[in-house]
Amino acid sequence: MMFGNQPGGIPFETHLEKLKEPARTIMVDLRNFVKSLGGNVLEEVRPHRVVYAKTMNFRTFLDIEPAGDSLVLSIRSGRVAPPVTLTVRTTEDAENAKKQIAEAYKIIQ
Repeated sequence: MMFGNQPGGIPFETHLEKLKEPARTIMVDLRNFVKSLGGNVLEEVRPHRVVYAKTMNFRTFLDIEPAGDSLVLSIRSGRVAPPVTLTVRTTEDAENAKKQIAEAYKIIQ
C-alpha cells in the first residue's frame, strides 16, 4: 500500500463530508498541522480513516478516524509502544493532541 496522492485514490474531502462542525474544521486544521511537521510526512486516505506516516518505510505515527461529531486519534510513538487513543471534539482537545502528535513525530524512526 502506498502513501501519498495516487490517482484514483480516495479524496481527503470524502471524510469531511461525513463530519459535523466543529469536527470538520478540526480535521482540516490537524491535517495542516501534521503536514507542517516536515517534508517527510506522508498522508494516505483510507476508506474509514486517514493515516500519517514518516518516510516510505511506513512509520505510522497518526491515525485519524472521523466519527460524526468527533475524531478518534490513534497516536503511535514507535512499533512496540502501544498507541495512545484520544477522542477530539473541541479545538481545545485538538490543541492538546497536537503536542502528543508532534512528540510522536519526533520519536518515530
